Amino acid sequence: SIDSSDFSSDLPDSAIAILLESIFNNTGGEVVKNENGKIEILGSPTETAILEFGLSLGGDFHKERQALKLVKVEPFNSIKKRMGVVLQLPDGGYRAHCKGASEIILAACDKFVDSNSKIVPLDEDSISHLNDTIEKFANEALRTLCLAYIDIHDEFLVGSPIPVNGYTCVGIVGIKDPVRPGVRESVAICRSAGITVRMVTGDNINTAKAIARECGILTDGIAIEGPEFREMSEKELLDIIPKIQVMARSSPMDKHTLVKHLRTTFEEVVAVTGDGTNDAPALHEADIGLAMGIAGTEVAKESADVIILDDNFSTIVTVAKWGRSVYINIQKFVQFQLIVNVVALIVNFTSACLTGNAPLTAVQLLWVNMIMDTLGALALATEPPNDELMKRAPVGRKGNFISNVMWRNITGQSIYQFVIIWLLQTRGKTVFHLDGPDSDLILNTLIFNSFVFCQVFNEISSRDMERINVFEGILKNYVFTAVLTCTAIFQIIIVEFLGTYANTSPLSLKLWLISVFLGVLGMPIGAALKMIPVGSV
Repeated sequence: SIDSSDFSSDLPDSAIAILLESIFNNTGGEVVKNENGKIEILGSPTETAILEFGLSLGGDFHKERQALKLVKVEPFNSIKKRMGVVLQLPDGGYRAHCKGASEIILAACDKFVDSNSKIVPLDEDSISHLNDTIEKFANEALRTLCLAYIDIHDEFLVGSPIPVNGYTCVGIVGIKDPVRPGVRESVAICRSAGITVRMVTGDNINTAKAIARECGILTDGIAIEGPEFREMSEKELLDIIPKIQVMARSSPMDKHTLVKHLRTTFEEVVAVTGDGTNDAPALHEADIGLAMGIAGTEVAKESADVIILDDNFSTIVTVAKWGRSVYINIQKFVQFQLIVNVVALIVNFTSACLTGNAPLTAVQLLWVNMIMDTLGALALATEPPNDELMKRAPVGRKGNFISNVMWRNITGQSIYQFVIIWLLQTRGKTVFHLDGPDSDLILNTLIFNSFVFCQVFNEISSRDMERINVFEGILKNYVFTAVLTCTAIFQIIIVEFLGTYANTSPLSLKLWLISVFLGVLGMPIGAALKMIPVGSV
């Protein structure tokens, strides 16, 4: 609520000077001018926020950087939770600036700069006040950092490490990192899809919990800190990992341990995503699936099955939806392919054994094979994902690829098609009054035609293995409609005009309608089959 100009006017110039020195020198960001001459801040969201604050206090980034010589830089370390620089002062001395996790940096301080710009010892009351400030910021979902410095009067060697204690606390910074639009909704979608969301972060435990509650991640689970997690025995880990929803102050090895147990002990497929920071959320999908979101550190990447090169949480929903869509499309194609194979094999085998000849010739089977493999794959594998996919339960890592639902559909459709073809073969001449020298050729053409149209309409039924309404969105899938249209057109050409090559005879309109009707009849039978309850395993 305080304007930055009012804030700076309330502090002595010397206090502002040390604050700006810390902000502009101990940073991984840059302040540049773009093509339009406007100031642009480059860097991570955290660095950008701090640099923007420094500019709002009237600071000059380039002036501060040129005033002192930069001697040593230690980039942010996710294990130490800190970064630091060493500057050479005009009088020949050195000053180290440190920035990082508030409680860690504060613990390395024994003095602080008070409101009068005086350096005073940190007593219990001051430490308590600063810790209360950290907790207050964290409970408001602010990411907190502590800025500190130490003057080094001795000669500093570039190869020497930056001091780890004896610092003077400059201040506590609270940064609001707004939750991206759609994250809470994405978490809710993940939950409805059987995905349990876990946040793995380097933030303060209170900050992590506040953000997790805001996102809908932390509900009735456990929030734990990395150091506590690392001290647990194997037995304790096996007990607590399923309950963890938030892990704060985590290290890369904590992520590695979590991913390893999710993959091996709990048999989950783990994917990682993130921008390489400690700020990305983690999630896993119970029993399968798709666990994604652990921050993209190299250790976590090496442990993962899938890596998502994006730090947008909403991408996880998109990836899960597409992953499920591909899996189910392959299942649909395999179901369709098995029905065609089973019926063609049984019909030709039984006919050859009982009558001495097969109703489907080699050329006809080649055409059926093209329908089954090339065109069937194009039609069924190009079905786009839909929102219903995220309402399904996950598929187990050890789950059967050919599920009970598929076996039900395969068995029912195969029996129907076999009965139809067998009745045509044994009763067709009598029922349709086929006689004369071409009666066998006409009957075999009718069988071939009926068999193909059974596959055409079974392909439509296979668009969804469980829902009865298979026409929803069919016209939006141009590949599917084009494949069906081409199949029907080529079937007409083969039967009516390519009899010499395909061993077919032109059929009357009545026999064409019968062939199509027998194919259409498979759709209500397929719908009735879907009403038979079976387990999804």
